[in-house]
Amino acid sequence: MLPFQTLIVIDRRSAAPVYQQIANALIRLIRDGILRPGASLPGSRQLASLLDVHRKTVESAYEELFIQDWIKVVPRKGPQVSQDLPEVRPHHFIDTQQQPSPGHNQPSPLFPYSNEASFPFYNFGPPTPLPGGGKKLRPVINDGFPDPRIAPIDLLLREYRRLFNQSSYKRFIMMGDQAGSVSLRTAIIDFLSDTRGMTFNLDNIVITRGAQMAIFMAARMIIQPGSTVLVGNPNYFMADAIFRQFGANLMRVPVDDHGMDIEFIEKFCKKQRPDLLYIIPHHHHPTTVTLSADRRMRLLQLIDQYQFPVIEDDYDYDFHYSGGPILPLASAAHNGKVIYIGSLTKSLAPAIRVGYMIAPANFIQQAAQLRRMIDIRGDSLLEEALAYLFKAGDMQKHLKKSVKLYHQRRNILCGLLEQELKDIVTFTKPQGGLALWTRFKKEYPLPAISERAAANGLMISDGRMYDVDGYHFNALRIGFASMNEKELEEAVSLLKRSLPHRR
Repeated sequence: MLPFQTLIVIDRRSAAPVYQQIANALIRLIRDGILRPGASLPGSRQLASLLDVHRKTVESAYEELFIQDWIKVVPRKGPQVSQDLPEVRPHHFIDTQQQPSPGHNQPSPLFPYSNEASFPFYNFGPPTPLPGGGKKLRPVINDGFPDPRIAPIDLLLREYRRLFNQSSYKRFIMMGDQAGSVSLRTAIIDFLSDTRGMTFNLDNIVITRGAQMAIFMAARMIIQPGSTVLVGNPNYFMADAIFRQFGANLMRVPVDDHGMDIEFIEKFCKKQRPDLLYIIPHHHHPTTVTLSADRRMRLLQLIDQYQFPVIEDDYDYDFHYSGGPILPLASAAHNGKVIYIGSLTKSLAPAIRVGYMIAPANFIQQAAQLRRMIDIRGDSLLEEALAYLFKAGDMQKHLKKSVKLYHQRRNILCGLLEQELKDIVTFTKPQGGLALWTRFKKEYPLPAISERAAANGLMISDGRMYDVDGYHFNALRIGFASMNEKELEEAVSLLKRSLPHRR
């Protein structure tokens, strides 16, 4: 309940009756948006006690408000602010201090934040518009999300609740390790050792709110204004935005069917040592290609020769369908130059923001300090609950089930596109990951398709997020993991219906 005893100030010396002062104050609270339409007001007895006035005085104030349609009385609920507010107009008892002063033509804004900020602040550019103008559309073609319906959420919540109620875990409610839960870091060490052949210890890992936060933290610690960062062409657009935010100059490295062009990187290094390389060797974003083994080995040689740091973004390593995955750069000898970033979000659900960063101990020590500035301590209970799922083998079972299911959904989507849009799109069936990089013929521009799709009830990107230096790929990632067979069929059908007429 609002502090009415401080919001409503009664002046005993005023010529205005007390009930009018109370009514006047409540009208101001409604007009200022502090009391919203439908908000409940205290009963007359309760408000009289708060204001130290007679109950009949409050009843008179409420009667005045009721007559003017500011409030209504709901049976068994008491007085409430009217949903249909009257036109704001002065009444005979309105405080004259609320009237505009002479020569003041602009009335005060209705809410404190009605005006735009007049002080200087950093402008990140216009917000990215949602396809369909923000309408709730179904189905949604995303760029590669997991299916939360198959995630072990019940097990996670059960463990979360158990930990919360267990007295020995009270410390996790009150505080947490700066680098994240020791239990979860230990579980990830064991998991990555088994699945990626990586060797490191607790001093080399910090837990983050998803891979995105890890990229931000690593970039913040390395990049200075004017730094040169090598990125793919095209590249993960959110990483590009982070690097630019810190003042970096982006050098675009061509990406083909075998991943980043390592010869291009070598030629660049001979002229200038880069300050950072950002690379997604396994299922490059957005094109989904995998860096070939020979390029991987050559890149490791260049890292050793030119001594530049690398952010290896390995956001969906666990999802591979054709043979075994190529091991991360971080699993090879790199003399501490590779900062490895991974995510549990892609294994569970977009809303479960848990990632990790692995790097030399002195780097991680400072990264933990940075995490503390951003997030203080993270979600210790969630981290502990996830650690238990790893320890019990539930995460490993879930990943095994997910890989099998997502493999089937990849094949279903590829079959639908070949059947329904064969003359419209081109793609290469990815060896893994959660999405398909799909290029549309130029006579079918994605912005037009996206607009028509929204009208048909389908949300799909217009592809502009992948534009690089003015070049439009006319392509997008079609995520298949989050949709079942029926949903994939519906999405492709609506997409086909949304194609503009051939020019």
